[in-house]
Amino acid sequence: MSSTPYKMIMISAMYENGGNTTHRLIDGHPQLFVYPFESQPGTKYVNDYFSSMYPLKYRWPLFPGTAAAEEMYEMIIDEEGKVRSKTPNSSKFKGADFRLDDKDRKKEFVLFLKNKPLTRANAVEAFFRSTFKSWKNYNHSGKEKAYVGYSPIIGIDGDKIISDYGKNGHVLHVIRNPFSAYADTKKRAVPLSMAHYITGWILCQYQSLLFAEKYPNNYHIVRFEDIIENPTEVLGKVLSKMGISKSSTLAYPSWNGEKLKEVYPWGTIRIPTAEVNLKTAKELSTQEIKEIHSRTNTYLKLLNYEGFYKKLV
Repeated sequence: MSSTPYKMIMISAMYENGGNTTHRLIDGHPQLFVYPFESQPGTKYVNDYFSSMYPLKYRWPLFPGTAAAEEMYEMIIDEEGKVRSKTPNSSKFKGADFRLDDKDRKKEFVLFLKNKPLTRANAVEAFFRSTFKSWKNYNHSGKEKAYVGYSPIIGIDGDKIISDYGKNGHVLHVIRNPFSAYADTKKRAVPLSMAHYITGWILCQYQSLLFAEKYPNNYHIVRFEDIIENPTEVLGKVLSKMGISKSSTLAYPSWNGEKLKEVYPWGTIRIPTAEVNLKTAKELSTQEIKEIHSRTNTYLKLLNYEGFYKKLV
């Protein structure tokens, strides 16, 4: 693996926007090393004007200049992966057959960085390479040529990802209509307020539209609604722009190549269909629908969601 050029694809999406669904649809692609959970590469050292809006674990990482390789590994939050590896009975993925010892992964991480500059780009590469080097029961195809991670809202750092990897750095940002998305986020144990959630949704789309225009060859936007209508065609088309071929595996969600009956617990969206998507939006009250419309109207027009809104009123 270490002899091949490193290509990084990060999936991005606001919470409950279909990022997990897209992640699982891409999972079985024979040309991709797909991280098993949310990769959450952020560190506690990220501190900017987005830090109060989004959790640090979802951000592109920042490392102190004095950090050693061993320290850099521990700084990467990777909550889902490390919890499943270190304390599997505490993980919501305890039922997944995931054979990886975190100590082995750390050794591979440090080994990869030996005699290399301790840059962010090298550290993230080491993190992904070491995961698949130490994942004992990973279903290798032998055709893999790129690494895929998923971290919600990481698209807001798209310029940093592309700067770190140049032509080999890509962001695949997924957008879902804000009505269904907010209806799903309300189901969380401690949901965000509408004002907080919708502000985060808008900011995420603003950054993505900006970067898609600035980096058209590296920042790619797809709508969740389009993906679930024809995942093989829609995802295949966007992956082809990254040098990845189409695959029949894009038609169904999977984990480590094994088909899933539903996306949960990898995401809140259990059954990704157009019917369920519309039904979810209709769970909102008339007042909530009008409030979301007033807050997002500009983006509904930009993203072609006006027709979806009309189905709700």
